[in-house]
Formats: sequence, structure tokens, C-alpha cells
Amino acid sequence: MDIRSLLMGLAFAAMWSSAFTSARIIVAAAPPLSALALRFLISGLLAIVIARMLGQSWRLTRAQWRATIIFGICQNALYLGLNFVAMQTVEASLAAIIASTMPLLVALAGWLFLGDRLRPLSLIGLLAGVAGVALIMGARFGGAFDPYGVALCVVGALALAVATLALRGAMTGGNLLMVVGLQMMVGSVVLWPFALGFETVQIVWSTKLVLAFLYTTVVPGLAATLVWFLLVNRIGAVRAATFHFLNPFFGVAIAAAILGETLGLLDILGVAVIAAGILAVQLSKLPAQTQSKQQKL
Repeated sequence: MDIRSLLMGLAFAAMWSSAFTSARIIVAAAPPLSALALRFLISGLLAIVIARMLGQSWRLTRAQWRATIIFGICQNALYLGLNFVAMQTVEASLAAIIASTMPLLVALAGWLFLGDRLRPLSLIGLLAGVAGVALIMGARFGGAFDPYGVALCVVGALALAVATLALRGAMTGGNLLMVVGLQMMVGSVVLWPFALGFETVQIVWSTKLVLAFLYTTVVPGLAATLVWFLLVNRIGAVRAATFHFLNPFFGVAIAAAILGETLGLLDILGVAVIAAGILAVQLSKLPAQTQSKQQKL
């Protein structure tokens, strides 16, 4: 892996992980579903305009339309919608840790429902992930977390895993940025009825809120997606996915630095174990020839 790919992977992990901190700032001052629906509307329109400027077409393949709708509902409406609601009472660091288990959930679902082969290293990674989550939750059973909010985060992570599985083989045919923009629009359309029907728009305006909204719209919402697709095109999906093991670290570090969230020793240990589990699962997917080369290095 060359230095440019490494920097792109680090940038993606940092941007993706920072979304939890900016979301925590937003939901403390604005209704979560309304803010998220507006964010998707803006990000989606930006992506579509850029895609058209690049010559990408509205005419997607049948598989791309299916992926766009499923991804828009499962990732944007369910995963992010549930996380935004949950982060009214759940710390950004804990939400980031739960969401970071997505690669483990994908590997488990692939084995249980799609007949994927589970290599010994994958099994070790899954067990490590379970152990890491158990450490963190065990340390917080004294009442340091909201069970309802955590349940929403868990359901959201499951929805994200479903969305990821639905994309298998569905992103061929070009027009990737157009697909990204359209799936954001799907998320916005699905969220608006719930936002208008269940939320009262009361906003505590501040410079911090505006900056957080602009940041989450442009950086995690659009830039991280673009970097991800560029990275996948450069080194392949399997190698790119190994950068997910950095998400628990970045999510916790950014929340601690900006929001001042505190973490105990068991929290830090749990994050390390989860990250190791994700790395093990992703490395097990690498071709045997690639693994042998890495071992020689």
C-alpha cells in the first residue's frame, strides 16, 4: 500500500468517526430528525450537481437503483436517524463504538445467512469484538448510559450492516457519485414525514451549532464518501475496509478532545479489543498471496 492510499484511508476513518461528535453538538440544540433530513437534502443536492458536472447520468442500472433505495433507507434513514435520536442521551464516544462494530456484524451475517466461509482469523475477530463490547457495557452498567438510547444505536448498526450487504455487486456500472447523491435524497424523503409529524422545531442558535451542521453536511456527509470511493477504486474494497479498525479509536479520541467526554480504563481496553477484532476480520478476507507478502514484510 502506497503512502497516498494510507493517507486517504486515515482521512476517511477520521472524517467518518468525527460525525458522531458533530452530531452530538447538533442534537443538543436542534430536533434530530429535522436536522438530519435537511443535511441529507443539502448533501444529496451537492452530490447530484457535482455528478452532473462530471458527466454522470441519472440512468442507473436496476441493481444500482435497488442499492440506492435500500442504502438510502437502511443507512441514512434508519442507521443515522436512530443514531441522531439516540445521541440526545448517549455520548458520542459510545455511539461511535457501537457503530464501529458494523464490519463484525457484516461478517457474522454473511456467515449465518449468505453462506460465507468463516476463517479461523474471522472467528477470533468476532469473538474479540463481542468481548470488547462486553467490557464497555459491563463498565457502564452502573447507570452511565441510557439503555433506550443504546438500543437505538444497536438497531442502527444492524441496519447499517444490512445496507452494506445489500451493496454487494450492486455498485458496478459507474455513476457512483450520482448513486451517493440519490441515496441521500432517499434518506431525506423518508425522514421528513417523521420529522414533521413528531418533532417541534425549536432551535437554540449558536455559532457552534452552525459550524457543526456545515461540517457534518460537507465532511462526513460528502467528502468522506468521495474519499471512500476513491480509496476503493485505488486499492480495492477489502484492503480499504481494513481502515475501519481505526474508527473506534478516532471516534473516542475526537469526542474526548472536542466534547470533553471521559473514558475509563475498561472503555479504552474495550475499544482496543474491538479494533483488533475488526482488523482480524478484515485481514482474514485478504487473498492468501497478499497475506503471505505482508507476513514477509
